[in-house]
Amino acid sequence: MDDGVDILMMASTTTMKSFVSKTSSSSALRNTKKSSSSKRVFSVRAKAGQSEMGTPFSTWVLQQEMKDNIDNEHAIVLQSISVACKQIASLVQRAGLAGMTGLAGEQNVQGEDQKKLDVISNDVFCDTLRLSGRTGVIASEEEDVPVAVEETYGGNYVCVFDPLDGSSNIDAAVSTGSIWGIYAGDSQCVPDFSSESPAEVEAKCVQNVCQPGENLVSAGYCMYSSSTILVISVGDGVFGFTLDSAVGEFIMTHERIQIPKSGKIYSFNEGNYDMWTPGLKQYMDSLKTGGKETGTKPYSARYIGSLVGDFHRTMLYGGIYGYPGDAKNPTGKLRLLYECAPMSFLAEQAGGAGSDGTGRVLKINPEKVHQRVPFFTGSVEEVAYLESFMK
Repeated sequence: MDDGVDILMMASTTTMKSFVSKTSSSSALRNTKKSSSSKRVFSVRAKAGQSEMGTPFSTWVLQQEMKDNIDNEHAIVLQSISVACKQIASLVQRAGLAGMTGLAGEQNVQGEDQKKLDVISNDVFCDTLRLSGRTGVIASEEEDVPVAVEETYGGNYVCVFDPLDGSSNIDAAVSTGSIWGIYAGDSQCVPDFSSESPAEVEAKCVQNVCQPGENLVSAGYCMYSSSTILVISVGDGVFGFTLDSAVGEFIMTHERIQIPKSGKIYSFNEGNYDMWTPGLKQYMDSLKTGGKETGTKPYSARYIGSLVGDFHRTMLYGGIYGYPGDAKNPTGKLRLLYECAPMSFLAEQAGGAGSDGTGRVLKINPEKVHQRVPFFTGSVEEVAYLESFMK
């Protein structure tokens, strides 16, 4: 258990003893039995290791290692990501005060204007992962190509990530988030810095990164909103942790999240309706008359415009989130590797689904690092209903 948690337990014990002592003094013999009973109950709870506080993230990671769900190197990568998320959460909270809002004056490889926090968050993620010593290749939305970690720091894992999803909402203080996925590296694609040219190193990095989502060994996101929430899966269910600033640790608040099988909430940008395919238009129209249960209560629309925020709500309440292709962007705008695949992995681990409209996102084999795909995710019955209009 972390030092912060130990301190809280010691403080809790001291406070309890003080309270019991004062109560005994003020109520004399009349409350002696009650005080003794309280002490015995507290003593039993302490011995059993019970606490009102949930499991810290660092402890949970160690538990996953003990269960052989992850190895030691994987555990270190996850701990490093949690540190990066804490740093980014602090930056997001102070962005307006520290002059970190607005554009950085550059564009990323997708031609999107980079916010100042995009650049800073990318540096935080890259530095933290590199210094963990357990990642061999890292790929970011903000980088043109995957980056090979120098041999001095290199490890076995490949980490793909969007350091700050929804950054266009930063200036309006709307929820944002970080998304990541972790793959095991391909030993045949390890760059040789001493004998290979930069072009050869880059080619091996791309080959290492372009893996189907089925190969993910873990994935997660961290949402920066009214609270900072980290959601993760290592292939054995989905768990949520909320950052407790008092101890500087993520504490488990959502154990084994399950997406409801169905839910009458949809999250689409209907401003693009006229550019959608006829099938998708029919699907959207049907939701307003009750969906497959025609004539019942219509679906409710909820759209934040931040993938992490919309996905998190869908995870908890059910329904469907979608960013389809349209006449202007036939393949949509969300990236397969570091947005759609990690989110689909989480959705399936929570009993939901992730689809491109015709099949599982996790089945798609990426052809390039920044490949885009249409994306629909959420309750398994809702995604299946949408697919019935798209095939």
